[in-house]
Amino acid sequence: MKHVHIPSILKKMNSYFEKAGFKAYLVGGAVRDMLLGQKVSDFDLTTNATPEQVMSIFKKVIPTGIEHGTVTVLFMGTPIEVTTFRIEQGYSDSRHPDKISFTDDITEDLSRRDFTINAIAASLQDGKIVDPFDGQKDLKNKIIRTVGSPFERFSEDGLRPIRAIRFAAKLHFKIDEETLNAIPQTIEKTKTISIERFRDEFCKMMTTDKPSIALNLLEQTEILEFFIPELINCKNVTQSDFRGIHKFDVLNHLFYACDGAPKEKLLVRIASLFHDVGKPCTRKEDIRTEIDGTEKPIITFFGHEKKSAEICKEIMTRLKFSNNEIDYVCHLIKEHMFFYESSWTDAAIRRFITRISLQKYTTSEIIEDLFDLRIADVTGMTNTPPILKDGRWSENLIEFKDRINQCINENAPLSLKDLAINGNDLINIGITGKQIGWTLNELLQDVLESPSDNTKEKLLEIAKNINS
Repeated sequence: MKHVHIPSILKKMNSYFEKAGFKAYLVGGAVRDMLLGQKVSDFDLTTNATPEQVMSIFKKVIPTGIEHGTVTVLFMGTPIEVTTFRIEQGYSDSRHPDKISFTDDITEDLSRRDFTINAIAASLQDGKIVDPFDGQKDLKNKIIRTVGSPFERFSEDGLRPIRAIRFAAKLHFKIDEETLNAIPQTIEKTKTISIERFRDEFCKMMTTDKPSIALNLLEQTEILEFFIPELINCKNVTQSDFRGIHKFDVLNHLFYACDGAPKEKLLVRIASLFHDVGKPCTRKEDIRTEIDGTEKPIITFFGHEKKSAEICKEIMTRLKFSNNEIDYVCHLIKEHMFFYESSWTDAAIRRFITRISLQKYTTSEIIEDLFDLRIADVTGMTNTPPILKDGRWSENLIEFKDRINQCINENAPLSLKDLAINGNDLINIGITGKQIGWTLNELLQDVLESPSDNTKEKLLEIAKNINS
């Protein structure tokens, strides 16, 4: 392709550059995605105008990275990043160039970029493509390849190998063999990047169609072992016994479970990845004697959900997720082994809802996410998404969900805030100190069993009796 369509807002912006005697190009991911026929919403421009000249051309300009030649122009209500053509030298901090110099040559500017598919520019004047490193050929062949020597590119910035893996997963491309081989060769540089930079790329990987592509590449290139060694501990930890439930070891089960979670739910995907990370610590092999006297080996992981939540907290804390994100993911993991039978009473359903409830999240949100995690777990057992509405397992899950929704819709009391009385009411009848909290919890257990007891008069009567 020799040209791409330039959006009207960029053509209008280009008229300002041309009037001032400068050239401007659309560059990077926007051009790549246009050539792939994908929707583009963010625009990055490069120009032979210096940052100071750009600031003189446009009225609203933010000097977001002026020391590196970058400013953000607010044009027609849209923030557009503009960077001067530049050449870079040295990356002693594994992120920013030690020295930059401006140039008039768009090819020199493109030569500093990471991958050929990101080193394509399009003139804002007519959409004509500038592609000095055959990025379009690599797009056609679905290849991730560095601009120039992969060893040099990865030695400049330790994040680039991780970006290569993320692009491979996002675009369903293969990493060029020379490029892939250079990743473990430059692993020491990758180890120097900040944990926040790794986390941000990791989260982007988690929202691709199949995170297992990226996760396998991270494991293959030794990156995973450095940033999340707890997952490597799951490698070759077998789960399969005579019951035939699991097809894979724990590591691959986790990778495929991650694929099975909804891509729009980052926290559920993270919970899927770590939900069994405690299995290596809890694995036991025993012998089961059948009724006919035959003995069969059986593998168990009792309490692995609790251990997995503990390890997950350590991982997410190290990766500097927020406390709310950590608490929620760990809560899902602790509860992911939930069990239901049709014989459960409505009171048992209400107790389950109360147990899995968490502040800052609605009950419906938690139920949806917990069930999505269960489906992901089942997906990871065979790398095959289960058919909901087919078979005993899915019938049980659907029935359980229906009964939960029925209880929620009935507005039955499910938490302390739903009680018809509060601490002040208990104080008024002489209950004080720690007995207040204890009494309220006892009252909640009563109304979970008998919702009709949730009146002020009845609860005060029960409170007096249990404190007499």
